[in-house]
Amino acid sequence: MRYHRSDVVDRAIAVLDEYGLESLTMRRLAAELGVQPSALYHHVPNKQSLLAAIADEILARGRRPRRAGAWEQRVLEVCGELRDAMLAYRDGAEVVVTAHTFGLGAGEPAEELREALRDGGLPDELVGVGTRALLHLVFGHTAEEQTALQAASAGAIERAPGGPADFERGIQLVLDGLRSRVTG
Repeated sequence: MRYHRSDVVDRAIAVLDEYGLESLTMRRLAAELGVQPSALYHHVPNKQSLLAAIADEILARGRRPRRAGAWEQRVLEVCGELRDAMLAYRDGAEVVVTAHTFGLGAGEPAEELREALRDGGLPDELVGVGTRALLHLVFGHTAEEQTALQAASAGAIERAPGGPADFERGIQLVLDGLRSRVTG
Protein backbone atom coordinates (compact mmCIF):
# COMPACT_ATOMS: atom_id res chain seq x y z
CA MET A 1 0.00 0.00 0.00
CA ARG A 2 1.22 3.47 -0.83
CA TYR A 3 0.98 6.06 1.93
CA HIS A 4 0.71 9.82 1.80
CA ARG A 5 2.25 12.22 4.29
CA SER A 6 -1.13 12.68 5.98
CA ASP A 7 -1.37 8.90 6.50
CA VAL A 8 2.04 8.91 8.18
CA VAL A 9 1.08 11.82 10.44
CA ASP A 10 -2.29 10.26 11.30
CA ARG A 11 -0.64 6.97 12.27
CA ALA A 12 2.05 8.83 14.23
CA ILE A 13 -0.65 10.61 16.25
CA ALA A 14 -2.34 7.27 16.92
CA VAL A 15 0.96 5.80 18.16
CA LEU A 16 1.60 8.91 20.26
CA ASP A 17 -1.84 8.76 21.81
CA GLU A 18 -1.68 5.03 22.54
CA TYR A 19 1.95 4.61 23.65
CA GLY A 20 3.30 8.11 24.39
CA LEU A 21 6.08 10.22 22.94
CA GLU A 22 8.84 8.02 24.35
CA SER A 23 7.60 5.11 22.23
CA LEU A 24 7.08 7.12 19.06
CA THR A 25 10.14 6.11 17.07
CA MET A 26 10.62 6.00 13.34
CA ARG A 27 11.02 2.21 13.60
CA ARG A 28 7.80 1.76 15.51
CA LEU A 29 5.92 4.05 13.15
CA ALA A 30 7.26 2.16 10.14
CA ALA A 31 6.22 -1.14 11.71
CA GLU A 32 2.74 0.25 12.39
CA LEU A 33 2.48 1.20 8.72
CA GLY A 34 4.01 -2.07 7.52
CA VAL A 35 6.90 -0.38 5.73
CA GLN A 36 10.65 -0.13 6.14
CA PRO A 37 11.83 2.86 8.22
CA SER A 38 13.57 4.29 5.14
CA ALA A 39 10.15 4.63 3.46
CA LEU A 40 9.16 7.24 6.04
CA TYR A 41 11.91 9.56 4.88
CA HIS A 42 10.03 10.10 1.62
CA HIS A 43 7.41 11.90 3.72
CA VAL A 44 9.44 13.49 6.52
CA PRO A 45 13.20 14.13 6.45
CA ASN A 46 13.73 13.40 10.17
CA LYS A 47 11.97 12.89 13.48
CA GLN A 48 11.97 16.61 14.27
CA SER A 49 10.02 17.26 11.06
CA LEU A 50 7.63 14.46 11.99
CA LEU A 51 7.07 16.04 15.41
CA ALA A 52 6.42 19.40 13.76
CA ALA A 53 3.86 17.82 11.43
CA ILE A 54 2.23 16.09 14.41
CA ALA A 55 2.12 19.38 16.33
CA ASP A 56 0.54 21.16 13.38
CA GLU A 57 -2.06 18.42 13.02
CA ILE A 58 -2.85 18.41 16.74
CA LEU A 59 -3.47 22.15 16.56
CA ALA A 60 -5.46 21.86 13.33
CA ARG A 61 -7.71 19.19 14.84
CA GLY A 62 -8.32 21.42 17.87
CA ARG A 63 -9.20 24.49 15.82
CA ARG A 64 -12.49 26.16 16.69
CA PRO A 65 -14.30 29.07 15.08
CA ARG A 66 -13.43 32.44 16.58
CA ARG A 67 -16.37 34.12 18.28
CA ALA A 68 -14.77 36.86 20.36
CA GLY A 69 -14.46 40.39 19.11
CA ALA A 70 -12.63 42.12 21.96
CA TRP A 71 -8.87 41.53 21.97
CA GLU A 72 -8.80 40.15 25.55
CA GLN A 73 -11.49 37.60 24.72
CA ARG A 74 -9.61 36.61 21.55
CA VAL A 75 -6.51 35.99 23.67
CA LEU A 76 -8.56 33.78 25.99
CA GLU A 77 -9.99 31.88 23.00
CA VAL A 78 -6.60 31.27 21.41
CA CYS A 79 -5.00 30.22 24.70
CA GLY A 80 -7.92 27.98 25.63
CA GLU A 81 -7.97 26.36 22.21
CA LEU A 82 -4.22 25.72 22.38
CA ARG A 83 -4.55 24.15 25.84
CA ASP A 84 -7.47 21.96 24.82
CA ALA A 85 -5.75 20.81 21.61
CA MET A 86 -2.62 19.76 23.50
CA LEU A 87 -4.62 17.97 26.21
CA ALA A 88 -6.57 16.00 23.60
CA TYR A 89 -3.58 13.70 22.94
CA ARG A 90 -1.24 11.87 25.24
CA ASP A 91 1.98 13.92 25.46
CA GLY A 92 0.39 16.49 23.14
CA ALA A 93 1.78 19.36 25.19
CA GLU A 94 5.32 18.01 24.97
CA VAL A 95 5.05 17.58 21.19
CA VAL A 96 3.66 21.06 20.56
CA VAL A 97 6.12 22.73 22.95
CA THR A 98 9.04 20.89 21.33
CA ALA A 99 7.96 21.91 17.83
CA HIS A 100 7.51 25.50 18.97
CA THR A 101 10.87 25.57 20.75
CA PHE A 102 12.68 24.32 17.67
CA GLY A 103 10.83 26.81 15.47
CA LEU A 104 9.21 23.98 13.51
CA GLY A 105 5.55 24.51 12.71
CA ALA A 106 2.93 25.24 15.33
CA GLY A 107 3.31 29.00 14.78
CA GLU A 108 -0.31 29.94 14.17
CA PRO A 109 -1.30 30.48 17.83
CA ALA A 110 1.63 32.86 18.32
CA GLU A 111 0.60 34.92 15.30
CA GLU A 112 -3.01 35.05 16.49
CA LEU A 113 -1.86 36.22 19.91
CA ARG A 114 0.39 38.89 18.38
CA GLU A 115 -2.52 40.16 16.29
CA ALA A 116 -4.87 40.29 19.29
CA LEU A 117 -2.28 42.14 21.40
CA ARG A 118 -1.69 44.65 18.60
CA ASP A 119 -5.45 45.19 18.41
CA GLY A 120 -5.37 45.83 22.16
CA GLY A 121 -3.11 48.82 21.57
CA LEU A 122 0.05 47.33 23.00
CA PRO A 123 3.26 48.92 21.75
CA ASP A 124 5.34 46.69 19.47
CA GLU A 125 7.96 45.99 22.14
CA LEU A 126 5.25 44.56 24.42
CA VAL A 127 3.51 42.55 21.70
CA GLY A 128 6.47 40.17 21.40
CA VAL A 129 7.13 39.76 25.11
CA GLY A 130 3.40 39.54 25.84
CA THR A 131 2.98 36.79 23.23
CA ARG A 132 5.90 34.83 24.67
CA ALA A 133 4.61 35.27 28.25
CA LEU A 134 1.18 33.98 27.25
CA LEU A 135 2.63 31.03 25.35
CA HIS A 136 4.93 30.17 28.25
CA LEU A 137 1.96 30.20 30.62
CA VAL A 138 -0.13 28.03 28.26
CA PHE A 139 2.72 25.60 27.58
CA GLY A 140 3.83 25.31 31.20
CA HIS A 141 0.36 25.03 32.67
CA THR A 142 -0.77 22.51 30.08
CA ALA A 143 2.38 20.37 30.34
CA GLU A 144 2.03 20.25 34.13
CA GLU A 145 -1.69 19.54 33.89
CA GLN A 146 -1.16 16.77 31.35
CA THR A 147 1.61 15.18 33.40
CA ALA A 148 -0.53 15.32 36.54
CA LEU A 149 -3.54 13.84 34.74
CA GLN A 150 -1.41 10.95 33.45
CA ALA A 151 0.20 10.39 36.85
CA ALA A 152 -3.17 10.48 38.62
CA SER A 153 -4.67 8.00 36.16
CA ALA A 154 -1.75 5.65 36.88
CA GLY A 155 -2.27 6.05 40.63
CA ALA A 156 1.10 7.75 41.10
CA ILE A 157 -0.34 10.92 42.66
CA GLU A 158 -3.56 11.79 44.41
CA ARG A 159 -3.83 15.51 43.76
CA ALA A 160 -5.95 17.00 41.03
CA PRO A 161 -4.14 19.21 38.54
CA GLY A 162 -5.09 22.85 38.03
CA GLY A 163 -7.92 22.78 35.53
CA PRO A 164 -9.61 25.24 33.20
CA ALA A 165 -10.56 27.76 35.92
CA ASP A 166 -6.99 27.92 37.25
CA PHE A 167 -5.71 28.23 33.69
CA GLU A 168 -8.06 31.08 32.83
CA ARG A 169 -7.18 32.96 36.04
CA GLY A 170 -3.52 32.78 35.06
CA ILE A 171 -4.25 34.16 31.59
CA GLN A 172 -6.34 36.94 33.19
CA LEU A 173 -3.40 37.88 35.42
CA VAL A 174 -1.13 38.26 32.40
CA LEU A 175 -3.82 40.25 30.59
CA ASP A 176 -4.18 42.52 33.64
CA GLY A 177 -0.47 43.22 33.53
CA LEU A 178 -0.53 43.91 29.80
CA ARG A 179 -3.56 46.21 30.13
CA SER A 180 -1.79 48.17 32.86
CA ARG A 181 1.03 48.90 30.42
CA VAL A 182 -1.43 50.35 27.90
CA THR A 183 -3.59 52.36 30.26
CA GLY A 184 -0.93 53.16 32.89
